[in-house]
Amino acid sequence: MVDSKAASRYVKSLLGLAIEQKALDNVHNDMLFFSKTVDENKNFALMLRNPVIPHDKKSAILSAIFKGKVHSLTMSFFDIITRKNREPLLPAIAKEFHNQYNEYKGISKATVTSATPLDAALRAEFEGLVKKYSNLKQVELIEKVDPSMIGGFVLKVGDRQIDASLSNKLKALKVKFSQNPYIKEF
Repeated sequence: MVDSKAASRYVKSLLGLAIEQKALDNVHNDMLFFSKTVDENKNFALMLRNPVIPHDKKSAILSAIFKGKVHSLTMSFFDIITRKNREPLLPAIAKEFHNQYNEYKGISKATVTSATPLDAALRAEFEGLVKKYSNLKQVELIEKVDPSMIGGFVLKVGDRQIDASLSNKLKALKVKFSQNPYIKEF
């Protein structure tokens, strides 16, 4: 909880500075790149959290990996964070930056889980549905595939969820039949 509050404060400062310097999209792409690097390289993530590794060594590693690949504002931010010994927060900062960027840009985030991957037509239909219900101009649609659903979909937008999965409908039928006194076993 404390880490998320601290990460949020750093993100607000970085977001404001990125807007002021007209580098918002660049910094956003840098944070996505950083998150991808952390997700794909567990040793890198462990190094950031390791209290035994000196902060100047962590700074040198960050510089070796990201210098020349990210905006100068992002590199300066990494430097400040490591000088303050807060580099374990960097993964949380990167994720929170993406969330606040979406909020600033009016981008709605939605997750659709289906039994099979979506085709372009279905993806467009879901995006239209989310735009209609959220009243926002853009949608970031995250797709997940869960073969155990059999068919249908589950759509989550914010704190709302539409469960139109076949497995959910089968569960509802099972409950309905189990409550019927004329049916002994289902």
